[in-house]
Amino acid sequence: MKVAVVRETYPGERRVALVPSVVPSLTKAGWHVLLEAGAGEAAGFSDSEYQAKDVEIVHDRREAFQQADVVLQVRSLGANSEAGRGDLELLKAGQVVIGSCDPLGNPQAVKELADHNVTLFAMEMIPRITRAQSMDVLSSMATIAGYKAVLLAAGHLPKLFPMLMTAAGTLVAAKVLVIGAGVAGLQAIASARRLGAVVQAYDVRAVVKEQIESLGAKFVELNLDTGDAEDKGGYAKQLSEEQVKMQQQQLADVIAECDVCITTAAIPGRPSPLLVTKDAVERMRLGSVIIDLAAERGGNCELSKPDETTVEHGVTILGPTNLPAEVPQHASQMYAKNLATFLLLMTKEGQLDIDLNDEVVRDTLAAKDGQVQNGRLREMLDLGPLVLPETSPPDDHLAGEA
Repeated sequence: MKVAVVRETYPGERRVALVPSVVPSLTKAGWHVLLEAGAGEAAGFSDSEYQAKDVEIVHDRREAFQQADVVLQVRSLGANSEAGRGDLELLKAGQVVIGSCDPLGNPQAVKELADHNVTLFAMEMIPRITRAQSMDVLSSMATIAGYKAVLLAAGHLPKLFPMLMTAAGTLVAAKVLVIGAGVAGLQAIASARRLGAVVQAYDVRAVVKEQIESLGAKFVELNLDTGDAEDKGGYAKQLSEEQVKMQQQQLADVIAECDVCITTAAIPGRPSPLLVTKDAVERMRLGSVIIDLAAERGGNCELSKPDETTVEHGVTILGPTNLPAEVPQHASQMYAKNLATFLLLMTKEGQLDIDLNDEVVRDTLAAKDGQVQNGRLREMLDLGPLVLPETSPPDDHLAGEA
Protein backbone atom coordinates (compact mmCIF):
# COMPACT_ATOMS: atom_id res chain seq x y z
CA MET A 1 0.00 0.00 0.00
CA LYS A 2 1.28 3.44 -0.93
CA VAL A 3 0.61 6.76 0.79
CA ALA A 4 1.60 10.03 -0.90
CA VAL A 5 2.35 13.43 0.58
CA VAL A 6 2.00 16.23 -1.93
CA ARG A 7 3.13 19.84 -1.97
CA GLU A 8 0.54 22.25 -0.55
CA THR A 9 -0.86 24.69 -3.13
CA TYR A 10 -2.89 27.05 -0.93
CA PRO A 11 -1.31 30.54 -1.01
CA GLY A 12 0.93 31.06 2.01
CA GLU A 13 0.54 27.50 3.29
CA ARG A 14 3.94 26.33 4.57
CA ARG A 15 2.94 23.19 6.46
CA VAL A 16 3.40 19.64 5.19
CA ALA A 17 1.16 16.69 5.99
CA LEU A 18 3.93 14.31 7.06
CA VAL A 19 7.32 14.97 8.69
CA PRO A 20 10.33 12.64 8.56
CA SER A 21 10.19 11.66 12.24
CA VAL A 22 6.68 10.22 11.82
CA VAL A 23 7.45 8.16 8.69
CA PRO A 24 8.89 5.06 10.48
CA SER A 25 5.57 4.38 12.24
CA LEU A 26 3.90 4.09 8.83
CA THR A 27 6.59 2.03 7.13
CA LYS A 28 6.64 -0.36 10.08
CA ALA A 29 2.89 -0.87 9.56
CA GLY A 30 3.44 -1.75 5.89
CA TRP A 31 3.03 1.60 4.12
CA HIS A 32 5.35 2.72 1.34
CA VAL A 33 5.61 6.52 1.58
CA LEU A 34 5.90 8.79 -1.47
CA LEU A 35 6.73 12.49 -1.29
CA GLU A 36 6.32 15.08 -4.01
CA ALA A 37 9.75 16.69 -4.32
CA GLY A 38 10.10 19.79 -2.15
CA ALA A 39 6.83 19.26 -0.28
CA GLY A 40 8.47 19.70 3.11
CA GLU A 41 10.93 22.48 2.33
CA ALA A 42 8.74 25.40 3.44
CA ALA A 43 8.35 23.71 6.81
CA GLY A 44 12.08 23.13 7.14
CA PHE A 45 12.29 19.49 6.02
CA SER A 46 14.55 18.63 3.07
CA ASP A 47 13.98 15.80 0.62
CA SER A 48 17.17 14.16 1.92
CA GLU A 49 15.69 13.96 5.43
CA TYR A 50 12.74 12.04 4.03
CA GLN A 51 14.99 9.82 1.94
CA ALA A 52 16.90 8.91 5.09
CA LYS A 53 13.60 7.47 6.35
CA ASP A 54 13.11 5.38 3.17
CA VAL A 55 10.65 7.81 1.56
CA GLU A 56 10.50 7.70 -2.25
CA ILE A 57 10.81 11.17 -3.79
CA VAL A 58 8.49 11.71 -6.76
CA HIS A 59 9.22 14.70 -9.00
CA ASP A 60 5.87 14.76 -10.81
CA ARG A 61 2.70 15.62 -8.90
CA ARG A 62 0.54 13.61 -11.27
CA GLU A 63 2.70 10.55 -10.68
CA ALA A 64 2.35 10.91 -6.91
CA PHE A 65 -1.43 10.85 -7.21
CA GLN A 66 -1.32 8.05 -9.76
CA GLN A 67 0.72 5.72 -7.56
CA ALA A 68 -0.98 6.45 -4.23
CA ASP A 69 -3.73 4.48 -2.53
CA VAL A 70 -3.95 7.23 0.09
CA VAL A 71 -3.12 10.94 -0.26
CA LEU A 72 -2.30 13.02 2.83
CA GLN A 73 -2.85 16.78 2.63
CA VAL A 74 -2.90 19.74 4.97
CA ARG A 75 -5.56 21.43 2.85
CA SER A 76 -7.82 19.32 0.67
CA LEU A 77 -10.27 20.85 -1.79
CA GLY A 78 -12.76 22.42 0.65
CA ALA A 79 -10.00 24.28 2.50
CA ASN A 80 -8.27 25.15 -0.78
CA SER A 81 -11.15 26.06 -3.04
CA GLU A 82 -9.24 27.65 -5.92
CA ALA A 83 -5.76 26.12 -6.22
CA GLY A 84 -7.02 22.77 -4.91
CA ARG A 85 -9.34 22.39 -7.88
CA GLY A 86 -6.37 21.45 -10.04
CA ASP A 87 -6.08 18.16 -8.13
CA LEU A 88 -9.56 16.98 -9.10
CA GLU A 89 -8.38 15.64 -12.44
CA LEU A 90 -5.48 13.84 -10.71
CA LEU A 91 -7.62 11.91 -8.23
CA LYS A 92 -8.54 8.31 -9.02
CA ALA A 93 -11.87 6.64 -8.30
CA GLY A 94 -11.70 4.93 -4.93
CA GLN A 95 -8.62 6.85 -3.85
CA VAL A 96 -8.52 7.89 -0.20
CA VAL A 97 -7.80 11.51 0.73
CA ILE A 98 -7.12 12.45 4.36
CA GLY A 99 -6.82 16.10 5.31
CA SER A 100 -8.50 19.28 6.47
CA CYS A 101 -11.24 20.31 4.05
CA ASP A 102 -13.55 22.68 5.98
CA PRO A 103 -16.54 20.34 5.55
CA LEU A 104 -19.00 22.41 7.57
CA GLY A 105 -17.93 25.67 5.95
CA ASN A 106 -17.74 24.30 2.40
CA PRO A 107 -19.86 21.13 2.17
CA GLN A 108 -20.19 21.55 -1.62
CA ALA A 109 -16.52 20.59 -1.98
CA VAL A 110 -17.24 17.31 -0.20
CA LYS A 111 -20.01 16.70 -2.74
CA GLU A 112 -17.56 17.36 -5.60
CA LEU A 113 -15.10 14.84 -4.22
CA ALA A 114 -17.91 12.35 -3.74
CA ASP A 115 -18.92 12.86 -7.37
CA HIS A 116 -15.35 11.91 -8.31
CA ASN A 117 -15.80 8.74 -6.27
CA VAL A 118 -13.08 9.78 -3.82
CA THR A 119 -13.09 8.45 -0.27
CA LEU A 120 -12.61 11.55 1.86
CA PHE A 121 -11.80 11.75 5.55
CA ALA A 122 -12.26 15.27 6.94
CA MET A 123 -9.95 15.64 9.93
CA GLU A 124 -12.01 18.51 11.36
CA MET A 125 -14.75 15.97 12.10
CA ILE A 126 -12.66 13.80 14.41
CA PRO A 127 -15.00 13.23 17.38
CA ARG A 128 -13.96 15.00 20.56
CA ILE A 129 -13.63 11.91 22.69
CA THR A 130 -10.71 10.78 24.82
CA ARG A 131 -9.66 8.01 22.44
CA ALA A 132 -9.40 10.45 19.53
CA GLN A 133 -7.37 13.19 21.24
CA SER A 134 -4.16 12.07 19.52
CA MET A 135 -5.87 12.65 16.15
CA ASP A 136 -7.54 16.00 16.91
CA VAL A 137 -6.09 18.41 14.34
CA LEU A 138 -8.34 21.28 15.43
CA SER A 139 -6.87 21.21 18.92
CA SER A 140 -3.32 20.84 17.62
CA MET A 141 -3.58 23.81 15.29
CA ALA A 142 -5.49 25.88 17.87
CA THR A 143 -2.55 25.40 20.24
CA ILE A 144 -0.24 26.95 17.65
CA ALA A 145 -2.68 29.78 16.89
CA GLY A 146 -3.14 30.73 20.55
CA TYR A 147 0.60 30.93 21.10
CA LYS A 148 1.29 32.89 17.93
CA ALA A 149 -1.56 35.33 18.60
CA VAL A 150 0.14 36.49 21.78
CA LEU A 151 3.44 37.06 19.96
CA LEU A 152 1.62 39.08 17.29
CA ALA A 153 0.00 41.21 19.95
CA ALA A 154 3.32 41.75 21.73
CA GLY A 155 4.92 42.79 18.45
CA HIS A 156 2.28 45.44 17.73
CA LEU A 157 1.72 46.79 21.24
CA PRO A 158 3.73 49.99 21.87
CA LYS A 159 4.66 48.79 25.36
CA LEU A 160 6.18 45.71 27.00
CA PHE A 161 4.12 42.88 28.45
CA PRO A 162 5.89 42.39 31.83
CA MET A 163 6.18 44.75 34.76
CA LEU A 164 9.79 45.92 35.04
CA MET A 165 11.49 47.70 37.93
CA THR A 166 14.22 49.80 36.33
CA ALA A 167 16.52 52.68 37.29
CA ALA A 168 14.39 54.77 34.96
CA GLY A 169 11.22 53.91 36.85
CA THR A 170 8.63 51.15 36.99
CA LEU A 171 7.02 49.87 33.83
CA VAL A 172 3.46 48.69 34.45
CA ALA A 173 2.51 45.25 33.07
CA ALA A 174 0.24 45.08 30.04
CA LYS A 175 -3.37 44.02 30.59
CA VAL A 176 -4.57 41.24 28.30
CA LEU A 177 -8.10 39.96 27.84
CA VAL A 178 -8.64 36.61 26.15
CA ILE A 179 -12.18 35.92 24.94
CA GLY A 180 -12.98 32.25 24.52
CA ALA A 181 -11.31 29.55 26.61
CA GLY A 182 -11.06 26.71 24.15
CA VAL A 183 -7.68 25.27 23.20
CA ALA A 184 -6.52 28.46 21.45
CA GLY A 185 -7.74 30.67 24.27
CA LEU A 186 -6.10 28.62 27.00
CA GLN A 187 -2.81 28.60 25.10
CA ALA A 188 -3.06 32.37 24.64
CA ILE A 189 -3.63 32.79 28.37
CA ALA A 190 -0.62 30.65 29.23
CA SER A 191 1.61 32.42 26.68
CA ALA A 192 0.59 35.92 27.78
CA ARG A 193 1.21 34.96 31.41
CA ARG A 194 4.68 33.64 30.53
CA LEU A 195 5.47 37.01 28.96
CA GLY A 196 4.48 38.71 32.21
CA ALA A 197 1.11 40.25 31.33
CA VAL A 198 -1.80 40.60 33.70
CA VAL A 199 -4.39 38.32 32.09
CA GLN A 200 -8.16 38.08 32.28
CA ALA A 201 -10.31 35.68 30.30
CA TYR A 202 -13.98 35.35 29.48
CA ASP A 203 -16.03 32.44 28.24
CA VAL A 204 -19.78 32.04 28.23
CA ARG A 205 -19.22 28.51 29.58
CA ALA A 206 -18.75 28.91 33.32
CA VAL A 207 -17.40 25.35 33.44
CA VAL A 208 -14.01 26.60 32.14
CA LYS A 209 -13.47 28.98 35.08
CA GLU A 210 -11.25 26.47 36.89
CA GLN A 211 -9.07 25.97 33.79
CA ILE A 212 -8.62 29.72 33.35
CA GLU A 213 -7.70 30.27 36.96
CA SER A 214 -5.30 27.31 36.96
CA LEU A 215 -3.24 29.21 34.37
CA GLY A 216 -3.01 32.27 36.59
CA ALA A 217 -5.65 34.40 34.87
CA LYS A 218 -8.73 36.03 36.32
CA PHE A 219 -12.08 34.69 35.12
CA VAL A 220 -14.37 37.52 33.96
CA GLU A 221 -17.93 36.97 35.14
CA LEU A 222 -20.73 38.83 33.38
CA ASN A 223 -24.25 39.31 34.66
CA LEU A 224 -25.80 36.85 32.21
CA ASP A 225 -28.13 33.97 32.93
CA THR A 226 -26.95 31.49 30.30
CA GLY A 227 -27.70 28.22 32.12
CA ASP A 228 -25.86 25.30 30.53
CA ALA A 229 -24.00 27.20 27.79
CA GLU A 230 -22.07 24.22 26.42
CA ASP A 231 -23.25 21.76 23.76
CA LYS A 232 -22.28 18.09 23.66
CA GLY A 233 -19.42 18.88 21.28
CA GLY A 234 -17.83 21.17 23.85
CA TYR A 235 -18.68 24.39 21.97
CA ALA A 236 -20.66 27.32 23.33
CA LYS A 237 -24.38 27.31 22.60
CA GLN A 238 -25.92 30.21 20.74
CA LEU A 239 -27.32 32.95 23.00
CA SER A 240 -30.57 34.83 22.56
CA GLU A 241 -30.53 38.25 20.93
CA GLU A 242 -31.10 39.93 24.28
CA GLN A 243 -28.29 37.96 25.91
CA VAL A 244 -25.93 38.86 23.06
CA LYS A 245 -26.57 42.58 23.53
CA MET A 246 -26.01 42.35 27.28
CA GLN A 247 -22.84 40.36 26.68
CA GLN A 248 -21.48 42.95 24.24
CA GLN A 249 -22.25 45.86 26.57
CA GLN A 250 -20.65 44.25 29.60
CA LEU A 251 -17.62 43.05 27.68
CA ALA A 252 -17.07 46.59 26.38
CA ASP A 253 -16.50 47.75 29.97
CA VAL A 254 -13.80 45.11 30.45
CA ILE A 255 -12.19 45.67 27.05
CA ALA A 256 -11.88 49.42 27.69
CA GLU A 257 -9.42 48.72 30.51
CA CYS A 258 -7.20 46.37 28.50
CA ASP A 259 -4.18 46.91 26.27
CA VAL A 260 -4.69 43.70 24.30
CA CYS A 261 -7.80 41.73 23.41
CA ILE A 262 -7.41 38.28 21.83
CA THR A 263 -10.64 36.74 20.59
CA THR A 264 -10.91 33.02 19.82
CA ALA A 265 -14.65 32.29 19.77
CA ALA A 266 -15.17 30.32 16.57
CA ILE A 267 -17.70 27.54 15.97
CA PRO A 268 -17.16 25.21 12.97
CA GLY A 269 -19.74 25.74 10.24
CA ARG A 270 -21.29 28.82 11.84
CA PRO A 271 -20.55 32.56 11.71
CA SER A 272 -18.32 33.78 14.51
CA PRO A 273 -20.26 35.44 17.35
CA LEU A 274 -19.91 39.23 17.46
CA LEU A 275 -18.40 40.04 20.84
CA VAL A 276 -16.35 43.22 20.34
CA THR A 277 -18.44 46.02 18.83
CA LYS A 278 -17.05 49.13 17.17
CA ASP A 279 -18.21 51.11 20.22
CA ALA A 280 -16.06 48.85 22.38
CA VAL A 281 -13.08 49.49 20.09
CA GLU A 282 -13.59 53.26 20.37
CA ARG A 283 -13.34 52.99 24.16
CA MET A 284 -9.94 51.27 24.08
CA ARG A 285 -6.76 53.23 24.77
CA LEU A 286 -4.68 54.52 21.86
CA GLY A 287 -2.13 51.92 20.79
CA SER A 288 -4.21 48.98 22.01
CA VAL A 289 -4.24 45.78 19.97
CA ILE A 290 -6.97 43.30 18.99
CA ILE A 291 -6.10 39.88 17.55
CA ASP A 292 -9.25 38.30 16.08
CA LEU A 293 -8.66 34.58 15.53
CA ALA A 294 -12.25 34.19 14.32
CA ALA A 295 -11.91 36.66 11.43
CA GLU A 296 -12.27 33.98 8.75
CA ARG A 297 -15.98 33.51 9.51
CA GLY A 298 -16.98 37.11 10.10
CA GLY A 299 -14.92 37.81 13.19
CA ASN A 300 -15.57 38.33 16.90
CA CYS A 301 -14.65 41.99 16.38
CA GLU A 302 -16.97 44.12 14.28
CA LEU A 303 -14.05 45.95 12.65
CA SER A 304 -11.68 43.08 11.89
CA LYS A 305 -10.96 41.96 8.33
CA PRO A 306 -9.61 38.53 7.32
CA ASP A 307 -5.85 38.53 6.81
CA GLU A 308 -5.62 42.31 7.15
CA THR A 309 -4.11 44.67 9.70
CA THR A 310 -6.13 47.82 10.17
CA VAL A 311 -6.03 50.75 12.57
CA GLU A 312 -9.39 52.05 13.82
CA HIS A 313 -9.71 54.78 16.47
CA GLY A 314 -6.01 54.32 17.23
CA VAL A 315 -6.45 50.58 17.85
CA THR A 316 -4.53 48.05 15.74
CA ILE A 317 -6.77 45.17 14.66
CA LEU A 318 -5.42 41.98 13.09
CA GLY A 319 -7.52 39.19 11.56
CA PRO A 320 -5.10 36.31 10.83
CA THR A 321 -6.70 33.18 9.38
CA ASN A 322 -3.76 30.76 9.13
CA LEU A 323 -1.38 31.30 12.04
CA PRO A 324 -0.22 27.65 12.13
CA ALA A 325 1.41 28.21 8.72
CA GLU A 326 3.59 30.86 10.36
CA VAL A 327 5.06 28.24 12.69
CA PRO A 328 5.26 25.52 10.02
CA GLN A 329 7.81 23.18 11.54
CA HIS A 330 6.09 22.46 14.84
CA ALA A 331 2.64 22.83 13.29
CA SER A 332 3.57 20.18 10.71
CA GLN A 333 4.99 17.94 13.40
CA MET A 334 1.72 18.02 15.36
CA TYR A 335 -0.46 17.72 12.27
CA ALA A 336 1.58 14.81 10.92
CA LYS A 337 1.27 12.93 14.19
CA ASN A 338 -2.51 13.42 14.10
CA LEU A 339 -2.78 12.12 10.52
CA ALA A 340 -0.42 9.19 11.01
CA THR A 341 -2.28 8.07 14.13
CA PHE A 342 -5.55 8.19 12.23
CA LEU A 343 -4.15 6.28 9.25
CA LEU A 344 -2.66 3.63 11.54
CA LEU A 345 -6.08 3.22 13.15
CA MET A 346 -7.32 2.06 9.73
CA THR A 347 -4.32 -0.15 8.98
CA LYS A 348 -4.69 -3.88 9.57
CA GLU A 349 -1.93 -6.31 8.54
CA GLY A 350 -0.47 -3.87 6.06
CA GLN A 351 -3.80 -3.11 4.37
CA LEU A 352 -6.26 -0.25 4.60
CA ASP A 353 -9.30 -1.34 6.62
CA ILE A 354 -12.11 1.24 6.80
CA ASP A 355 -14.13 -0.09 9.72
CA LEU A 356 -17.33 1.92 10.00
CA ASN A 357 -18.10 0.24 13.31
CA ASP A 358 -15.32 2.37 14.74
CA GLU A 359 -16.78 5.68 15.95
CA VAL A 360 -13.66 7.67 15.06
CA VAL A 361 -13.51 6.33 11.50
CA ARG A 362 -17.26 6.60 10.93
CA ASP A 363 -17.59 10.19 12.19
CA THR A 364 -14.59 11.41 10.20
CA LEU A 365 -15.71 9.85 6.92
CA ALA A 366 -17.15 12.58 4.67
CA ALA A 367 -17.45 10.84 1.29
CA LYS A 368 -17.28 7.28 -0.02
CA ASP A 369 -18.76 5.17 -2.84
CA GLY A 370 -19.88 8.26 -4.74
CA GLN A 371 -21.96 9.63 -1.86
CA VAL A 372 -21.62 12.17 0.93
CA GLN A 373 -21.59 9.92 3.97
CA ASN A 374 -21.94 12.30 6.91
CA GLY A 375 -25.54 12.94 7.94
CA ARG A 376 -24.99 16.57 8.95
CA LEU A 377 -23.30 17.36 5.64
CA ARG A 378 -26.10 15.68 3.70
CA GLU A 379 -28.59 17.85 5.54
CA MET A 380 -26.62 21.01 4.73
CA LEU A 381 -26.55 19.98 1.05
CA ASP A 382 -30.28 19.20 1.00
CA LEU A 383 -29.55 15.57 0.17
CA GLY A 384 -31.93 12.85 1.23
CA PRO A 385 -31.11 10.04 3.65
CA LEU A 386 -28.03 8.04 2.74
CA VAL A 387 -28.88 5.15 0.41
CA LEU A 388 -26.63 2.17 1.06
CA PRO A 389 -25.97 -0.32 -1.75
CA GLU A 390 -28.13 -3.40 -1.62
CA THR A 391 -26.49 -6.58 -0.44
CA SER A 392 -27.32 -9.98 -1.87
CA PRO A 393 -29.25 -12.29 0.49
CA PRO A 394 -27.35 -15.37 1.64
CA ASP A 395 -27.77 -18.58 -0.33
CA ASP A 396 -30.53 -20.80 1.09
CA HIS A 397 -28.20 -23.72 1.73
CA LEU A 398 -25.90 -21.46 3.78
CA ALA A 399 -28.55 -19.51 5.66
CA GLY A 400 -29.19 -22.23 8.19
CA GLU A 401 -25.59 -23.26 8.78
CA ALA A 402 -24.12 -22.55 12.20
